[in-house]
Amino acid sequence: MPLTFELQCTDKNSCARAGLITTDHGQIETPIFMPVGTVGSVKGVHLHEIKDDIQAQIILGNTYHLYLRPGLEVIEKAGGLHKFNGFDRPMLTDSGGFQVFSLTGIRKLTDEGCEFRSHIDGSKHFFTPEKVMDIERTIGADIMMAFDECPPGTADYSYARKSLDLTHRWLERCIKRFNETEPKYGYHQSLFPIVQGCTYKDLRRESALFMAEKDAEGYAIGGLAVGEPAEVMYEMIEVVNEVLPTSKPRYLMGVGTPVNILEAIERGVDMFDCVMPTRNGRNACLFTSEGVLNMRNAKWATDFSPVDPMGHSFVDLHYTKAYLHHLYKAKELLALQIGSIHNLAFYLWLVKEARRHIIAGDFSVWKREMVVKLSRRL
Repeated sequence: MPLTFELQCTDKNSCARAGLITTDHGQIETPIFMPVGTVGSVKGVHLHEIKDDIQAQIILGNTYHLYLRPGLEVIEKAGGLHKFNGFDRPMLTDSGGFQVFSLTGIRKLTDEGCEFRSHIDGSKHFFTPEKVMDIERTIGADIMMAFDECPPGTADYSYARKSLDLTHRWLERCIKRFNETEPKYGYHQSLFPIVQGCTYKDLRRESALFMAEKDAEGYAIGGLAVGEPAEVMYEMIEVVNEVLPTSKPRYLMGVGTPVNILEAIERGVDMFDCVMPTRNGRNACLFTSEGVLNMRNAKWATDFSPVDPMGHSFVDLHYTKAYLHHLYKAKELLALQIGSIHNLAFYLWLVKEARRHIIAGDFSVWKREMVVKLSRRL
C-alpha cells in the first residue's frame, strides 16, 4: 500500500503537528527522530536495544556507504536491507547527495551525475539520478530520497542558483526512473524530493514550489545545518513550510541538537535524523532533560544520581553519573555504547514528549521551558 500520512493534531499557537505515517513495515508517530544506521547498523548499538530500549520506529541507511560496502550484490541476495540487518520496522535511505557535498576534492559534478572516488580504496564510481534510484530499490528502504546536490551553507548566490537548477533537473530524472521500476521485495517504496536553495529565500521558495508540484508522498528539506547560523536555518524552514502541503510529512535532513529539533517542530517539521546523539555519546557528551553533561568532568566522580531523573531508558535506571564518569575516564568501550543508547533514548523521548504536548494543547509553553533547560551546560 502507498505511504499515508494522517494529520492528527496541530498546535493552536504554532505550526507544530502530530501525525501518523503508515508504511508496509509499520506505523510511525510524528514528530519522530530516526537513528542513523549509516552502514546498516546504528553505531555501537544492538538491534534489540534499538527496538526495545530506544524504541525506534524507523531508522536510516546510507546509500553511498551501503553501495560501497557490503555492496548491492550482498544486500540483494539477503533480500534487502531489512532482511540483511534484521530490522523489521520502517527504514529510510538517503540519496548520497550529502556525501557528494562532503567529498569535495575527490568528486566531479556534471549535469549527467557525480564522479567520485571511494573513501575506502580510492576506486572510481559514478552516480547518476537513475543509478541512485536503482541502488535504493535494491537496498529496499520504505522511503527513498531523490538524488540532489547539497551546497555548503556559505555558498554564494550564483553557486546556489546553479546547484538548485541541477537538483531540479536530477529530480525529474529520479521520478522518471522511479516510475519505470518496481520494488524488488514485495512492499511499497516511496520517493521523497529534497528542497534545496541554500540560505536564499527566493531559491528556497522556488524549490519548495517545484517539489510540491510533484505530488510526492512526502518531502525533505536538505542543505541546512551545514555552516549557516541557526536563526537562518529556522527562517529557511519557515519559508519552505509555507509552501509544502500540510497533508504530507516533512523531513528535515541531518538536524540536529535537541533545541534545533524543538524549534523545527514548532515550525511544522515532522521527521528528523542526525548522527549527533551517537557521535556525542561516544565523546562523553550526554543530553538530558535538565541540560548537557560532559561525563569526563571531575564533578561527576562521586555523583551517584541517575544520568537523567526522567528515566528515558534502562541507562538512567541502572547507571549513575559516577559510574559513567569512571568508564569514560578509563576509556572503557562500554562507555561509548551506554552513551550512545542514552542519547538516542533521550532524543526519542523528546519528540514523544513534543507529540504529547501538541495533542494536549500546551506545546508552546512546554517548548519554551525545555529550550532553556536544554541549552544549559551542567
